[in-house]
Amino acid sequence: MPVILGIAGSVRARSYNASLLRAIVELAPDDCRVEIASIAGIPLYDGDLEESEGVPPVAAALKDRIAAADGLLLVTPEYNNSLPGTFKNAIDWLTRPSSDIPRVFGGRAIALAGATPGPGGTRLSQAAWLTVLRVLGTRPFFGRVLFVSDAAKVFDAEGRLTDERVRDQAQKFIAGFAAFVKA
Repeated sequence: MPVILGIAGSVRARSYNASLLRAIVELAPDDCRVEIASIAGIPLYDGDLEESEGVPPVAAALKDRIAAADGLLLVTPEYNNSLPGTFKNAIDWLTRPSSDIPRVFGGRAIALAGATPGPGGTRLSQAAWLTVLRVLGTRPFFGRVLFVSDAAKVFDAEGRLTDERVRDQAQKFIAGFAAFVKA
């Protein structure tokens, strides 16, 4: 059974992207498992810190989880019409040392999804991620898109996905990505 590792790009307690990721876990097809990982605790990238102490254990553990997974799902917020710095920072740590990029990202099936309270979904953030994913040598999934706009209207106060249209989109998205991972 293929394993997809999902990472929400926000560490906020009531993150719409973490809520979307939890919904995707529930909606995944029975022949695939989606696990959740976090970027919480990853420090700001600092080459001096890397040189003196190496890759922080929290980042090293996440690298190993990605390398062990069959696919990677990045559930990204959109900040100022682009990718969020905290998420990009985490990815930067995951590429250290650079000789480890092929093990962690090379040829890895990867998909992007995201939720935002704004009207545009996370189209611009997801587009900004493409240059990063290209340089990492990933295998991006373009079969379906999942841009959730007006997130405050599709999740309830407990973070549960309540909008049936978005639920259907999310279910088709994860089914498509699962099939892509298996191919």
